[in-house]
This record gives sequence, structure tokens and C-alpha cells, in this order.
Amino acid sequence: MEEQEYLSQYERRLQDSLVSLCTAYNLMGGILLENDDIECKFSESLAEPYLRDAVREYRAYPEASVAWAGYLGMAIAKFWDADWQAYQQVTYADLQGPRGFDDLDEQIVQRVLGYELDSEPARRIADMLSNCAVEALTMIRHEHIEPQSPRAYYVFARTVQVLYRIGASIELFLLGYKLERL
Repeated sequence: MEEQEYLSQYERRLQDSLVSLCTAYNLMGGILLENDDIECKFSESLAEPYLRDAVREYRAYPEASVAWAGYLGMAIAKFWDADWQAYQQVTYADLQGPRGFDDLDEQIVQRVLGYELDSEPARRIADMLSNCAVEALTMIRHEHIEPQSPRAYYVFARTVQVLYRIGASIELFLLGYKLERL
């Protein structure tokens, strides 16, 4: 139970930090916008194949391994808003391009979000997700976890899940969603 509590606390601290960062860049309104459909999609069908690729690429591309989970979250949020019935069966492979994990970000930006790669919105999103990834990697380093240990894997998995949520929340915010008191 002690390990689960540690992981949950780490996840909360990271999420709070990234929400503050995104809010400072005006890509969130101070809170994480969440949705059960979007959250379940990650755990049910995206997490396993994404983590398999991200772990393999982590040594050479740690920032991309973390940040691109944010693009996944943005894509699923966009699909949820557009027509969830039509898109809820989308797979991780459907979001990849010809180079697989290597061009996942570009494929989502162009095909799903509808931005040209050199456009201002695409650059703004790339900068934000990059900043989030750097913040997350810094937080991981400050945890002083033994490399290649079970704890290292679980912290990485929780980090990726937070980045997915952050990406989804950014997209929902950009689509105009907000929480209001009733």
C-alpha cells in the first residue's frame, strides 16, 4: 500500500504542477478538464501500446517519450468532441503515420487537429507539451529513483498518463469547454 500511496502523491504533484504551467501559458483555466470517456480510452486501449513504444524510445528521446502522450490526449479529446460514437474505436496504430512512433506528433497535429506543422497553433502546442515534458522529467530526476527498477517504470507510466490528461485538457480548453458553478 505504501508504494501505491507514493505513486498517487507523485501523480498529484506532477498534475498540479503541469496544470499551473499550462494555465500560465493560457492553455488551461486553472483546473484540469476531465472526461470519463477520454480517461477510459487511455487505460483500455492506448496505454499499453504507447508505453511499449515510449519505454523503447526513452533513452534516446526522453522528452518525446513523455510529451507525445499529450498529443494522444489532444487527439482523443478532439474525437470525443467531434463524434465519439464514430471515433471511440480508434486505435493507437490509427494515430500513427508511416514512421510509427517517430511521427506520431506530426500525424496528430496535421490529420486530427488540422494544423499545418509550421502554424502558430502547432508551434504553441509543441512548445507547451515540450515544457510539460521537461518539467515532468525534472520531477522524475528529483525523485532519485533507481534506474530500470519497478518503481522507475511505474513513475514513468504515471507521468505518461498525466501528460495524456494534460493534452486532453488543453484540447478541451481550446475547444471552449470550461467548468462553471451551477
